[in-house]
Amino acid sequence: MKQILQNLENGDTVLEEVPCPRVKAGHLLIRTTTSLVSAGTEKMMVDFGKANLIDKARQQPDKVKMVLDKVKTDGLMPTIEAVRSKMAQPLPLGYCNVGEVIEVGAGAEGFTVGDRVVSNGKHAEVVCVPTNLCAKIPESVDDEAAAFTVIGAIALQGIRLVQPTLGEAVVVTGLGLIGLVTVQLLRANGCRVLGLDFDPAKLEMARQLGAETVDLSNGEDPIAAAQAFSRGRGVDAVLLTASTKSNDPVHQAATMCRKRGRVVLVGIVGLELSRADFFEKEITFQVSCSYGPGRYDADYEEGGQDYPVGFVRWTEQRNFEAVLDMLDEKHIDVHPLISHRFALEKTKDAYELVASGGQSMGILLQYPDAQTKTLDEVRKQTVRLVESGQAKATDKVKVGFIGSGNYATMVLIPAFKNTGAEMVSVASSAGVSGVHAGKKNDFKETTTDTEGLISSSDINTVVVTTQHNSHAGFVCDLLKAGKHVFVEKPLALKLDELVTIEEAYKAAWNRGDNPLLMVGFNRRFSPQMQKIKSLLERTKEPKSFIMTVNAGAIPADHWTQDKALGGRRIIGEGCHFIDLLRFLAGSPISGYQAMMMGEAPGIEIRDDKVSITLSFEDGSFGTVHYLANGNKSFPKERLEVFCGGGILQLDNFRKLKGYSWPGFNKMNLWSQDKGNQACAAAFVDSVREGTSSPISFEELIEVSRVSIEIAESLEK
Repeated sequence: MKQILQNLENGDTVLEEVPCPRVKAGHLLIRTTTSLVSAGTEKMMVDFGKANLIDKARQQPDKVKMVLDKVKTDGLMPTIEAVRSKMAQPLPLGYCNVGEVIEVGAGAEGFTVGDRVVSNGKHAEVVCVPTNLCAKIPESVDDEAAAFTVIGAIALQGIRLVQPTLGEAVVVTGLGLIGLVTVQLLRANGCRVLGLDFDPAKLEMARQLGAETVDLSNGEDPIAAAQAFSRGRGVDAVLLTASTKSNDPVHQAATMCRKRGRVVLVGIVGLELSRADFFEKEITFQVSCSYGPGRYDADYEEGGQDYPVGFVRWTEQRNFEAVLDMLDEKHIDVHPLISHRFALEKTKDAYELVASGGQSMGILLQYPDAQTKTLDEVRKQTVRLVESGQAKATDKVKVGFIGSGNYATMVLIPAFKNTGAEMVSVASSAGVSGVHAGKKNDFKETTTDTEGLISSSDINTVVVTTQHNSHAGFVCDLLKAGKHVFVEKPLALKLDELVTIEEAYKAAWNRGDNPLLMVGFNRRFSPQMQKIKSLLERTKEPKSFIMTVNAGAIPADHWTQDKALGGRRIIGEGCHFIDLLRFLAGSPISGYQAMMMGEAPGIEIRDDKVSITLSFEDGSFGTVHYLANGNKSFPKERLEVFCGGGILQLDNFRKLKGYSWPGFNKMNLWSQDKGNQACAAAFVDSVREGTSSPISFEELIEVSRVSIEIAESLEK
């Protein structure tokens, strides 16, 4: 299928061949008939992409600070590589989609195949959208009008926050698509409307829709006009639907308002507010969040948990329905707002118009119909990236990747590519990230058909880099298929999952498949950690370890903090450091103790502030301080080893220093090396040469079991 993507490095907008997404539980798979280009929002993205690096930095000062912090901890070159990799990732465009349901995911209620629906889906021939972000289209509303539903919901949510009453005088500043829909909705609500803009064509459109207007391009005084419009009382409310960096709209809005008037920001304007503007008249200022309640709430949007109508009358979905009702009953008419129609194949022309800032309003994209392109064609789940005549077998290790997120694309995939292994296929759920990773790293194909990748006879080695809760299932499926498996940590989230993995592993060996299983415990493969290991092997006495992890806070609503999805942070990340001490001790773990921060006001999450003490059979012991309440100015990972009258200290896998350590002083690196490349190379070499796994299966199970048991002990 075709999808519109934008390159943030240079602003280029391309129509890319992407695998059709697979339907997910609680989602609808929708074949698009038309979609609306949100000229304001999408022009901002195009302009950002076309800006040079300095201008990009000026527009995102918060990101610049993050980059500078990363330079301090990781070094200059790794930071540059990370920034380049992030900027190179394609961005799917669009959020105003109309189409027909072609598949209903498990648990998705209220929809059937064949329903015409609106959604916030992207500009793509097929989209997969949660049901709470979809709404059925009334029969009398055509697809072109329905494409304005999401834009209408943005306008409607701003109006709901203003809470206008019949007869009130309201100013709408900025008469783009959202502004003109806002005018109509306010008029339908019985309000008198004054529209402000610089564009005479938009002002004329607003007048046709029943508003009075002020032409800012002619130097008309908006404050004087608003005073006259409000019969000298000051307007009741102002809706800011403009897109500008200027602070003038906010200042003007406050000046126009009567005492205790309301100002709601729907668009994007400068926000250097003057206290005096708002203080004397006690003016209310509020920012509207997109389509309404539920926006950015993963439980509502992805989890399908609706808000009770008795407590939240207007959610995102119910706002969609309200706009569709207004269209159905002819209270609003969006057809006059359509200025251009482009076939999907003319995407470049459409976005050149957007980028030029030329005269346009509603730009509609029209998609191939069933006569032009069959359903089987648009639902194709595998896209060939290399022509069959160009594909050449380069190595006996033939790799497939399940998952192509940030870490996989930036770290693991390049690491495996650098081993010389043959990169065969990369699977992703939505398709876009797989295309990017596949093209960048010479994969033959990209797919959303994960089952097909697992069963493929062209692949003998698979790397799993998906969400944590899927790891154990994929590992078992791959072992049953006779594949060698490299799974990014954690191996599993539950003890019973480990038992199932053990059974699948033993069954595979009993069949004679002899698969290798590896977990991405990369830190033990770093050059400095290998050096520490070699230094420790010179002494037979027990060692003492202190591992301090300045982990940094992750919001409570992030998926890694969800026990069912991410396993929380000790299982999801703390396992790295349990493995590291197990490796350095060179002896099985004989016991553990764990303590987390106590209950206290304001401490929402406690099990990411943990101290873990491990004891080993040889008498060694070690403590892992995993702390999410520190500061980035301190090293993120610090290891201290006490043994035989000497001390070794490693900071951030860059600076290793010995204190009174015989024959060793220091080992410093120009840039951070956490062993990712060496870890991948060790695994690939084992597959290639038919040797045992770099980390024994028994040790992987031991570390995984202890990590899970520690996490469970913290819950008691």
